[in-house]
Amino acid sequence: MNHQALAMDLIARTHTAVEQVAGLAAHTGITFKTADVVDAVERDLPADYPAPTAEGALTRRDVITSMAEDILTGALYEDPA
Repeated sequence: MNHQALAMDLIARTHTAVEQVAGLAAHTGITFKTADVVDAVERDLPADYPAPTAEGALTRRDVITSMAEDILTGALYEDPA
């Protein structure tokens, strides 16, 4: 899988997790944290799902956290100006 396809897949998985976690929170009244979304994404990843390999690079959790925050704030959907 190339980097762009991998990023798009991870965004889609993160978006799905945001919808699931936020939906559960709305139905139960229990608040959630971004880490709850990250945990949901990580739990659903296949065992062989790629992780960053460059030394000093962000971890996969860091990348998912950033994506989840951008989805939750709407920043992912804003047009770059």
